[in-house]
Amino acid sequence: MKISNIRRIASSLLATLLFFVWTAVPAMAASKKDYPINENYYRNNPYRGTTLNVYNWGEYISDGSEGSLDVNKEFERLTGIKVNYTNFDSNEDMYAKLKSGGASYDVIIPSDYMIQRLIQEGMLNKINMSNVPNFRYIAPEYKGMYYDPKNEYTVTYNVGYVALIYNKKLVKERPDSWSALWDPQYKGKILMFNNPRDAFAIAQSLLGQDYNTTDQKDWNAAYQKLVEQKPLVRSYAMDEVFNIMESGAAALAPYYVGDYFIMKENNPDLGVVFPKEGANIFADAMCIPKTAQNQGAAELYINFMEEPQVALANAEEICYATPNMAVRNMEEYTFQGNRILYPGEKVLAKDQYFHNLPGNIQTLMSTYWSDLKIDGNSNLSIYVGLGCFAALFLAMGIHHVVKKKSREKYYD
Repeated sequence: MKISNIRRIASSLLATLLFFVWTAVPAMAASKKDYPINENYYRNNPYRGTTLNVYNWGEYISDGSEGSLDVNKEFERLTGIKVNYTNFDSNEDMYAKLKSGGASYDVIIPSDYMIQRLIQEGMLNKINMSNVPNFRYIAPEYKGMYYDPKNEYTVTYNVGYVALIYNKKLVKERPDSWSALWDPQYKGKILMFNNPRDAFAIAQSLLGQDYNTTDQKDWNAAYQKLVEQKPLVRSYAMDEVFNIMESGAAALAPYYVGDYFIMKENNPDLGVVFPKEGANIFADAMCIPKTAQNQGAAELYINFMEEPQVALANAEEICYATPNMAVRNMEEYTFQGNRILYPGEKVLAKDQYFHNLPGNIQTLMSTYWSDLKIDGNSNLSIYVGLGCFAALFLAMGIHHVVKKKSREKYYD
């Protein structure tokens, strides 16, 4: 056979092979259609007619708005289980509610450090993972978490990071450090977290500290750093950060990456960066409290939340990183490969998780925070003195109770 004929045949075979490869790619691409919900599995459950009490963060689920899937209604339709769904504002509020015994919940979705506390205090039931087959979709890096190394109590729901949001019209150069929040040229245009753990973590990042240090000198140094910043701060904000940054009234604000996308939609001048010193990374997970009255239905609900189609709806609505591997590979997933939601190990190398702090450190942090919000001067010596007087009066049989409130697609 002539060489020219061999080349012609080879070329023809190669073209045919490439044709099948190219035409097969779309068919092989992951789609939500590849993960149909087994409706009979949910319909044939023994908990039909019962009620499930779910306790979650506000606006932290796909609720049917703007044509999205109403996750709870879909669960009710398939299972015949009534979902009683309520919200909490903070991990601390959720903990206080559980601790008081004032209400009974079947599913809760707290954050990592609070989960650690709940497990340490014996406030969670173990999950029968054989009733949660969709646990297989959870990415390996979100299994065996520090707070649940044996995967006994939790199934990860969402993952998030703290980052620095800035207004390109007000900030001269793209920042790369938390030190921008201490820059005098932005005085009166800087927002800061209005909760102690997040605020202290930023100061600790600049000081190169462990967020979970138990050295009181470290906390004092971080406190002094926040005192130094205070004259530059426009306001300490949480939910208010949306209106302020969207209106262009502030130049810089630390906040959660998922919420950046919402702000960006309303103000295209906003950008986001991951400061070089690192930041807090957090995971929220589904758990079953010890006081749960409907554990079987709770496990069914947790499994439902990890159905790829359901997890996709939640990921699109909430805009936080999903631990569900099936969703990450779906062509319908808006944030597939997004470098903000999925920045990679190199960017996150210095990020740290919050752990549950010892009681004395929590008290110290709360005291410093109260001082900062009042006048920026430490009153620890005054508190110590008052404590001595209180102890004296108690010894004399005089009782005094003091109540305190605690805390509440794009890349540049």
